[in-house]
Amino acid sequence: MTGRPPRTIRVPGDKSLSHRALMLAGLARGRSVLRGLLPSADVQSTAACLRAMGVSIPTLTDEIVVDGRGRRGLHAPTEALDCGNSGTSARLLTGIVAGAGLPARLIGDASLSKRPMRRVTTPLSAMGAEFAFEAGDGLPLRIVRGVSSPVAWPSPTASAQVKSAILLAGLVSGLPVSVTEPERSRDHSERMLAALGVPLTVDGTTVSVEAYADELPAFALTVPGDPSSAAFFAAYAVLTGRPVRTSAISVNPTRTGFFEVLVRMGAVITTTDAGLECGEPVACLEVQGQLGAPAVIAPGEVPSLIDELPLLACLAAYAPGETRVTGASELRVKESDRISAVVAALRAVGAEADELPDGFVVRGRPGARYHGSIVTHGDHRLAMAFGVLGAVPGNDIVVDDPDCVVVSFPGFWDLLQAAGA
Repeated sequence: MTGRPPRTIRVPGDKSLSHRALMLAGLARGRSVLRGLLPSADVQSTAACLRAMGVSIPTLTDEIVVDGRGRRGLHAPTEALDCGNSGTSARLLTGIVAGAGLPARLIGDASLSKRPMRRVTTPLSAMGAEFAFEAGDGLPLRIVRGVSSPVAWPSPTASAQVKSAILLAGLVSGLPVSVTEPERSRDHSERMLAALGVPLTVDGTTVSVEAYADELPAFALTVPGDPSSAAFFAAYAVLTGRPVRTSAISVNPTRTGFFEVLVRMGAVITTTDAGLECGEPVACLEVQGQLGAPAVIAPGEVPSLIDELPLLACLAAYAPGETRVTGASELRVKESDRISAVVAALRAVGAEADELPDGFVVRGRPGARYHGSIVTHGDHRLAMAFGVLGAVPGNDIVVDDPDCVVVSFPGFWDLLQAAGA
């Protein structure tokens, strides 16, 4: 322990919850009050798409009022729905639009257009929807016909986006649906739906929504801080010996895998001010300690820390021994091929790392100094992970595209600089 008082970090609103809060407020009947939304580029994309379908959403500030259209009140957009770089926007809105039976065309930037969409359109097609791909299996994508029948979908992968698209299609259409996953993925959608009174059941890894004929009620929600954003400062604390305390963040058990692994590697984490917000458990975290062991991440753990795995790779560069991640092939279809990109970046700064087909191996060197330039491929999580590694005293790492962090964490660099002040 350092004896230093922890520096308080105000973590921005959770990105996953911000997307869902906007979508459900748009589908609710009446005026919903949303506080603490993340005003990132990805969330702005969701807001713009909802506006294009008739939802009244003001400029995203710390508190906004959304005038919802009701489950069946959206109208067909007159222009393409531009999802920008946001996979959450593209996949969840595909479920909503198909559920509403609206003709629409979804587009995205070059990176998003490379990401697979059939994992969403296949189960929605089983519900009777029809889609037209313009190139490959990504965006642009046209929704030709909406859903018309129930589905009990056995998802081959654990994906909160796939699961949420199906649940939202069922909610909007009024059709009963269920999704069974091989492992439990993030459960933000089902927690929020249940808190709003939607008839929903969870049985192991199966989530079901009954036929829903009511209007979704308007609601008030304060979005807690994003644990994926807090993770960067938890890593900073153990890498630099400077303890941090976060503002209230989501401590949803499907999102805390990184912090559990960090404790196994030697960190000391305490929680305070625990509470509940729209079905989501929240708390403040205090993080200190130092790395004393490597990590072995088995496939069953991957869904709970999929977004933090590039950061874990950077931490592993300082952990004694060999850190190994398997069962993470999903990383290859994120904003970049994160397995290949993170290993290449680690090698570029002098760390020892190797690719696996479904993960990576990093051999840590406590006390090492890392120097060099890394290529992010426009991937925000790579930029921030190597930003944290570069903040370790004695390191000098140049990130090629620091501005790419705006899709999820617009104030990241200023906050990282303040953490070390």
